[in-house]
Amino acid sequence: MANIEHIQYINSPSARVFAALTQAEGLAEIWTKTLSVDAKLGAVNEFRFGDEAPTLMKITELENAKRIMWHCVDSEPEWVGTDVSFDLTEENGKTSVTLKHMNWRAVTEYFRSCNYNWAMFLYSLKTYCEAGEGLPYQRRAF
Repeated sequence: MANIEHIQYINSPSARVFAALTQAEGLAEIWTKTLSVDAKLGAVNEFRFGDEAPTLMKITELENAKRIMWHCVDSEPEWVGTDVSFDLTEENGKTSVTLKHMNWRAVTEYFRSCNYNWAMFLYSLKTYCEAGEGLPYQRRAF
């Protein structure tokens, strides 16, 4: 099994970063504006990217201002059954975010593309938390 791992440092408290990763307002500005989310353990959140089938992520862990884990129940076939975690650690008002997309069956072209896009997701999260504006799918030109 293969994993994607990234870390991003954000000049913002972990509570703000956590809210951005769990609430519709933040996720719409960070990832995609077409979504339906509920920040509850066990909830299945829906994210849409253009004409693709929706990505459905079940919240399997939720620890306020510290940890979020999603389990992919439906999406691109390579995503189904994978897990995405966000671990937040705050020190002096600055938050480190460790993102892991785990349990890929193989390193493929799609895996490599997702690796790049998760880095862009973290950049979008940083700009949203620090400056109030992210870079969701609908505004990306790359």
